[in-house]
Amino acid sequence: MASFPPRVNEKLIARSRTVGELLAPTSPFDKKCGRENWTVAFAPDGSYFAWSQGHRVVKLVPWSQCLRNFLVHGTKNVANSISARLPRQNSDSAQKNKPCEHIIDCGDIVWSLAFGSSVPEKQSRCVNIEWHRFKFGQDQLLLATGLNNGRIKIWDVYTGKLLLNLMDHTEVVRDLTFAPDGSLILVSASRDKTLRVWDLKDDGNMMKVLRGHQNWVYGCAFSPDSSILCSVGASKAVFLWDMDKYSMIRKLEGHHNDVVACEFSPDGALLATASYDTRVYVWDPHTGVILTEFGHLFPPPTPIFAGGANDRWVRSVSFSHDGLHIASLADDKMVRFWRIDEEYPVQVAPLNNGLCCTFSTDGSVLAAGTQDGSVYFWATPRQVSSLQHLCRMAIRRVMPTPQVKNLPVPSKVVEFLCYQI
Repeated sequence: MASFPPRVNEKLIARSRTVGELLAPTSPFDKKCGRENWTVAFAPDGSYFAWSQGHRVVKLVPWSQCLRNFLVHGTKNVANSISARLPRQNSDSAQKNKPCEHIIDCGDIVWSLAFGSSVPEKQSRCVNIEWHRFKFGQDQLLLATGLNNGRIKIWDVYTGKLLLNLMDHTEVVRDLTFAPDGSLILVSASRDKTLRVWDLKDDGNMMKVLRGHQNWVYGCAFSPDSSILCSVGASKAVFLWDMDKYSMIRKLEGHHNDVVACEFSPDGALLATASYDTRVYVWDPHTGVILTEFGHLFPPPTPIFAGGANDRWVRSVSFSHDGLHIASLADDKMVRFWRIDEEYPVQVAPLNNGLCCTFSTDGSVLAAGTQDGSVYFWATPRQVSSLQHLCRMAIRRVMPTPQVKNLPVPSKVVEFLCYQI
């Protein structure tokens, strides 16, 4: 396992180029709790960027327009300039194909966001109901918002209409994730120690409650083929769930403190998890083996002191679309970009009070949210993927580790396909 080497000076590592920033407006109650930007999200098609600015407000901006503003006006783009408010009812359908800036007042502090898009061929799993209130077309784009009071509100991004208000959780909805297959299956992670599975094509019917966490659930993520769900929380374990049977596959053991974030690689062969133990682990989710460790503190804290280095707690982790890079955000005022096959960061960027980060849909930009409700953007490491890596990703999208290990190919090829070299 690789960890951050003692003699590498991060000041000598390349600094990421700043692309832009969206600064939260100032107001008399800025210092009060509730302004934190807990979540940022890009639409699957790259059309929109959304972030929770704090104090109940979610901002939606067309991503291409946002990038143009950065180029024309420099890096700064004060969010005060966004004045369009999303209407709740009877919106003009003519705006459906013309993205514009919006503000949504969700009625409570927003902890989580997720975009979902529909594929018409994906039918609801509830086969007994023939009539549905909502008919989702291929151009449908939804935004799910998880709130402090345990509610989940589902919005039509183009019209601004509030479609659904899901109310089964009893505590904060800390994270949300849509199945990538276009089925509009939504999973929510909550401080009430449960994960809940919702079918939005069945008018938001709650299909299943996943129980197993003994404490707060912090995060959840689908595998690219939608078959596996990972969930993490206020414990040292990482949970993997079979989303066809709604049963637990296995627990991954290795972290020494709360695990707060998780994300699969684009081919589903790897799983990255971030923990307050100052580490990011990269796992093989099919075998439960830790392939790589990215340390944020040297020497790493021993298990008995794993919660003591709270200035190095890792808050967030994100996998790039190229399958080669991971971004991590920690309390030491630093964002790091790692290559999965190198033991030290390839780029770094300074960030005070960061809470969350995610790559843009094309992987060219990393967005990070902070405690004051602002968002900062950096250019990500650019590298042309080798033909070998592209072939590896193509194979791993359809073949789990046990099948790869049975291939009649040389052992070195198997190791490469399993990300072991």
